[in-house]
Amino acid sequence: MRGPAVSLRWKIALTVTAVCCAVAAVLGVLVHNAVARQTVGQVRKETRTDLDTALDLFEYGTSREGINSRLDPPELPAELREVARSGHRGTMVGTYQGRPVMWAAAPADDRVMAVWSPYGNTRRSLENLDTAILGSAVLAAVAVALAGLFLAHRISRRLGTTAAVARRITAGDLDARVGDGDGDGAGLGARGGPAGRDEVAAVAAALDSVAGSLQSRLQAEQRFTADVAHELRTPLTGILASAELLPEGRPKEMINDRLRALHRLTEDLLEISRLDSGAEHADLDAYELGALVARSVRATGLDTEMRIVSDTVVETDRRRLDRVVANLVINAHRHGRPPVVVTVDAPPGGPPTIEVRDHGPGYPVDLLHHGPQRFRTDAPGRGKGHGLGLTIAVGQSAVLGIDLRFSNAPDGGARAVLRLPPQAAVEP
Repeated sequence: MRGPAVSLRWKIALTVTAVCCAVAAVLGVLVHNAVARQTVGQVRKETRTDLDTALDLFEYGTSREGINSRLDPPELPAELREVARSGHRGTMVGTYQGRPVMWAAAPADDRVMAVWSPYGNTRRSLENLDTAILGSAVLAAVAVALAGLFLAHRISRRLGTTAAVARRITAGDLDARVGDGDGDGAGLGARGGPAGRDEVAAVAAALDSVAGSLQSRLQAEQRFTADVAHELRTPLTGILASAELLPEGRPKEMINDRLRALHRLTEDLLEISRLDSGAEHADLDAYELGALVARSVRATGLDTEMRIVSDTVVETDRRRLDRVVANLVINAHRHGRPPVVVTVDAPPGGPPTIEVRDHGPGYPVDLLHHGPQRFRTDAPGRGKGHGLGLTIAVGQSAVLGIDLRFSNAPDGGARAVLRLPPQAAVEP
């Protein structure tokens, strides 16, 4: 089981803080050892000097007044006493009358000469040094953590902006650019300026470049489609008029049938080009949803079952909604199997919905994942076609603000569900 994800900003901040704490700990130990070695060494040196003086005075039988020395003092640490009895000199921190002292001891005839120096100030100095080191380390760690969090926040925000723009491009907004909305320097970097030229800016610049190239290619494709459809429209109209002059018979019917199919394809291409350009706008008015959908279904001339669970009045564009419903019904009859059922439902408090369902093999997986794609309907079992009907349905639904979703029913068959925006329902 994976643990909770940690954001990049916190990973950077925690890493910088951990490194700062490690460096502070190492430096603190080194400083403490150096100062302690010097301070304690000075006290040890002074105590040894007093021991030499006390031994000289003891040898000559002179008074040792003014020197903290005694023979065989009971407070002398046992380890240091054993060192002195073995004939060597030594020093050790201990206590004398309840106070910390530095002991120095050496053999004196058959006894032990011991000298002590006050050690309390030295110990307090070392404790104050440790407190200062610890406080400095904590302050440094906090400052570095805040600086790391601030830097990580800037990087994370710029990466988040880049990811958001990538998602907008994936959703179809090809005008989205990182350079237009990033105020941390990535915009300048994406434009090639001197500021913000780092790895994040390089990623942003690459994304903007890809989006610009993709937009240019799609616009070129849209212009080509519109130009071809427009150029075909006029001669096709003339050919259709000329075909009516042919003598009646099977050849005339076949020619007119193919010409009408080609004419419909040309009109579909023109409609798609208008939808791609974003020039289409809805002409809203109030209609009874059930009657409007039933009229669209009857206009197809196909044997379709109509069910109205509950009805309502909606504000929509009749021509565009008729286009969407008709394309879905025709697609269900062409690529699915009967019965084809259209259901209208307007539950209280919920969005009005229109469902178009057939009982055929269902939509292909690629369509369910990526949506309809023009000129791609070669799914096994769902027939052939130019694939523009569903593409137009999606485009017109977007103009109306309708959520169109494709799925397959659990018991088989393709389902297309239109969810009208809640504000579309109005009082009768």
